[in-house]
Amino acid sequence: MTSSPQLRRLGRTGPLVTSPGLGAMGLSGAYGAVDDDEGLRVIHAYLDAGGTLIDTGDFYGSGHNEALIGRAIAGRDRDDVVLSVKFGAMRGPDGALQGVDARPAALRNFLTYSLQRLGVDHVDVYRPARLDRTVPIEDTVGAIAELVEKGYVRHVGLSEVGAATIRRAAAVTPISDLQTEYSLLQRDIDDEVLPTCRELGIGITAYGVLSRGLIGGSGVLAGGRLVTPRFADGNREHNEALVARLADIAARKGCTVAQLALAWVSAAGEDIVPVLGARRVEQVTTMLEPVTLSAAEAAELADLVPRGAVAGDRYPAAAMADLDS
Repeated sequence: MTSSPQLRRLGRTGPLVTSPGLGAMGLSGAYGAVDDDEGLRVIHAYLDAGGTLIDTGDFYGSGHNEALIGRAIAGRDRDDVVLSVKFGAMRGPDGALQGVDARPAALRNFLTYSLQRLGVDHVDVYRPARLDRTVPIEDTVGAIAELVEKGYVRHVGLSEVGAATIRRAAAVTPISDLQTEYSLLQRDIDDEVLPTCRELGIGITAYGVLSRGLIGGSGVLAGGRLVTPRFADGNREHNEALVARLADIAARKGCTVAQLALAWVSAAGEDIVPVLGARRVEQVTTMLEPVTLSAAEAAELADLVPRGAVAGDRYPAAAMADLDS
């Protein structure tokens, strides 16, 4: 039975949010077309069930995603929604990604348009989507901190950056959380990034919990999956065989493989908030059904899918080059 999501704080200084959070990217065509009316129903279903955390980016659908969220939250109590917004990824008219811009002047401009599309006077967490290697991270987070002082932003976040960059940013201003990919199939942050965040009191919002549908997905290749190396011929078959190892434990727990994978990320620490994409109302219902794991069960799952066993990078080569993490 669906119950209210649990509450977790994003780091020592960040907002109290519900876990899991709702990742909205898939509602703007990232994995195939979605009807806007269904997208609104998805967001409403999450909020009506007590969810608060909605994650978006100003480049998702080139502004479409923020506008959709704005329609969904119009008329609701602003304090009932925690909006996490990424900025900086540039797109051309054809939708192609064209680098990153995290200059202070640029991010102030980006935020202005985000506030307009979302229909709000502030966002709760604002973060550069990727490290802009031409701009010191101190300048970027310092500019966001100025927006915090002015009331347009509540908290400063980071996304897909490494331990050294995290330390530099945290020396300038409190960082609520780092958004990064984390799942049974992707555990690289365990080496340096996660320990650094825990040392500094920075939370983790974990995306890619289901590895873009490799775990518990429909198997249909559309949108971004078409160019994701883990879905390439050979890699896909290998990775699906890895995921198949989870089926027996899922059956034992009376849940789906996707719910099991979500529960594993949730069990990795109280400082980790999974962010899960949903494109249909029934997916929202499923993600909010409580599944808990004991420490022994979590360890069993980690042993079944050993770290580094997945085949293929998580992004195409050009996108991998943009990662500081």
